[in-house]
Amino acid sequence: MKARIVCIGNSQGVRIPKPLLETAGLKGDVELTAKRGMLVIRPARYPRAGWAEAFQEMAKRGDDTLFADDPPALSEWDKEEWEW
Repeated sequence: MKARIVCIGNSQGVRIPKPLLETAGLKGDVELTAKRGMLVIRPARYPRAGWAEAFQEMAKRGDDTLFADDPPALSEWDKEEWEW
């Protein structure tokens, strides 16, 4: 499929045909990157997406305790060489 770069205000853009968007599964926010002679369009990634659900699942399993509550495992060096 071919498309033309068109003026959109002070910028330029490309109208992406609906079948291409549906095939790629793109909608909503996207990330744009440029590579040699190409523009790459990907779904926007959200760094913490799904964290709330994961934490709720951890709480159900009792996996949400802090490591700080557990005493550290001491090595031989800790027992003999380290001065507390």
